[in-house]
Parts: sequence; C-alpha cells; structure tokens
Amino acid sequence: MNTLASKGITAKTWYPWLLVGALWLIAFLNYLDRILITSMRDPIVAEFTLDDAQFGLLTSVFLWSYGIFSPFGGFLADKYSRRNVIILSVMVWSAATVWTGWVSSFEEMIAARIVMGISEAFYIPAGLALITDYHRGKTRSLATGIHFSGLYTGLALGGVGGYIAELWGWRYGFHVFGFFGCLYAVALLFILRDRKAEPDSETVREEKPSQQVSFSASVRSLVNERSYLIVLFYFVVLGVANWLVYAWLPTFLKDRFALGLGEAGISATLYPQIGSFIGVLLGGIWADRWSKVNPRSRILVILIGFTVGAPFLMLMSWTSLFLIAVVALFFFGMARGFSDANLMPVVRQVADSRYAATAYGVLNFLSTIVGGLMVYVGGALKDAQIDLAIIYMIAAGLLLLATWSLIFVKVKRES
Repeated sequence: MNTLASKGITAKTWYPWLLVGALWLIAFLNYLDRILITSMRDPIVAEFTLDDAQFGLLTSVFLWSYGIFSPFGGFLADKYSRRNVIILSVMVWSAATVWTGWVSSFEEMIAARIVMGISEAFYIPAGLALITDYHRGKTRSLATGIHFSGLYTGLALGGVGGYIAELWGWRYGFHVFGFFGCLYAVALLFILRDRKAEPDSETVREEKPSQQVSFSASVRSLVNERSYLIVLFYFVVLGVANWLVYAWLPTFLKDRFALGLGEAGISATLYPQIGSFIGVLLGGIWADRWSKVNPRSRILVILIGFTVGAPFLMLMSWTSLFLIAVVALFFFGMARGFSDANLMPVVRQVADSRYAATAYGVLNFLSTIVGGLMVYVGGALKDAQIDLAIIYMIAAGLLLLATWSLIFVKVKRES
C-alpha cells in the first residue's frame, strides 16, 4: 500500500474510477431491463391476447412515470444521499423486473412497468451527480462519457431478450436480470459512498446543511438561472429530434431503401450506437483536455458536435444510397455522444451545485415527456402522408438552432 501511495495511487485517485465502473453496470441494467420487453413482443402479445395499442401502452406508461418522477428523484439525491437513492433505485427496479416475469395479467404488467419507470427515474440524476461530485476538471467529461457507454451497451443488447424468449420463454429473461440486479444492489452497499462537500470554487454553496434544500427552492433557483433555461431548451429539442429519429428510423430505412424488417431494425440501432459509443469517449477526452485552457470547452464540444452532426441527419433524410445513410447515422450518433459526455458537466457549470441532480432530473422530465409526445406526432404526420424525410430535415434544423443557442450560456470556471 505504501508502494502504491509513493506512486501517487491512493483512494482519492482510484476510487472515482471504481465508482464509474460500478455505475457503468447500473447504467447497463437501467437500459437493458427497460427495453427487454420490446424484443419479446410476440410471446407477450400471444399470452395476454393484446393488440398493438395495448402492447405500446406498456412502453408509454413506463415513459410517463419515468419522466414525471425524474425531477423528484433528483431532488431526493440532492437533499439526502446520492448513494442511498441509487441503491434504492436499483433494488426497486430490479424487483419490478422480477415481478414482470411473474405477472398473470395485462393490468398487473402495467403496474409493474409503472413501478419500474418510477424507480428507474431516480437513478440517472443521482448517478450523474455522484460521478461529477468525484470527477472535476480534467476527468469530468470522460467519466460521464464512460458511464453513458453503459446505457448504449444496454440499449444495444436489449435484443437478447428475443433469443432468451425463444430458448427458455419470455419470463426467464426478466427473472435472470432482475435477480442479478437485486444482488448487485446489495453489493453496492459496500461500494458506493457519497463525497463530502469541499470548500472550493464550485462547491462552496454546498456547505449549507442538506436540510435547507427544498424542492421549491430548487425550482426557483433553476428557473431564475438564464443559462440553465438555455440548456433546458437545447435538451428538449434534442429529445424531440432523438425520439423522432429512433422511434421511426426502422420504418424510414425499410421504406426508403427496401430493407427487410430485421435489417432495418439492426441498422437503425447499430450504426448510430457505434457512433455514440465512440463519441462519448472522444468528446469526453477532448473536452477535458480543452477545459484546462478554456472553461467553455464542454459547451463548445457539444456545439461543434451537432454543427457537424445535424447536417448529417439532413443528409440521411435526403440520400437514396444506403451506404451514405449509414455513414450519416454514424456521425449523427457521434454528435449525440459528444453531447451526452458533456451535458451533465455543463449543468454543473450553470446550476447551483446543491441542485445538480434536480437540474438533470428536470432536463430528463421535459425531454422524455415532449420527446415521447413527438413519437405520436411523427406517426400522425406520417398518416397525413407527410414524408418522414421532411420531418427529419425539420428536426435537424431545429436541433441546429437549439445547439447554437448554447453560445449564450455563461459558465462557471471549474475547480
């Protein structure tokens, strides 16, 4: 131990990265557990004799409960303990995952999905806040980006549920991942710990007792912060673009390029996810290094990302060549990765640090609610014979506008 200390390797240096690793697995489960159901459609519909609207409702109720409770979950993480909120969140949503594998009716499955949505909503604001409590300055964006790669991995591997359903039945997957999550929540009791506030330039306001943090005070502080409202506007528009793209992309690719259903589905997730995976790492490293000389580096990396990435969405909508569409999706996904790696670090630079988790929870709330609504709007526009290509081009233009609004954000210099 003395040898490690002599090399500068102490708990203060290695624990923040252990934390990222521990939360990476939580992020993976967070997305995998919620999306398993989408790859098990046929056996679930057959067992409960559901129509498409009822099956779609299983995802809708999850999203509504997830979005509505995100700010409240963030507030609890700010007021009490990020560690405890995270552990409770993992335990409850994992139990809800197990419950999903035991349900005996459609109504019971609806209830399980609502519980899962509420409990999963508590994780992301608390997890990102805890990561950015430990990682500041030269490691903050990279640590956030690595964490987001866990979400991407969970999303990409969500299709494994279909194979599990074919081999052992649809209930088996929920039991396996649910019980694993419950056991992991117990292990987290011995891994996670909150970071005590330190009197530096960024956290000096955190020294006030947590009891003084109230939800109304959090909301007032955020609403009165002009730069935060600009970030909120940007993230809501990003949510609109992302939900429109990812919800209707398989349909667009299938119709535009005459692909099979399977190939269209894989193409819609694989290529942008690969781009995002690379983007969170590259964008995180770039922003961290740039932050040494420019406190606006994280804002600028996001701005550069979608200044390049949004036109690629337009290109994907316009081209008649599948290869060009694939390349365009990759670069659009990379821009999303740039944003994911840097958004929470930007929030820490514009919002009162006492309300960091609440601030991200509010972003999550509005982005999910408005974005989810746009999935319906996109379908309605398509029913009205409006080409998805036109919808995507408009979304890309709005995203470009929202991204450039970030130029007006004023940030604090990080410690």
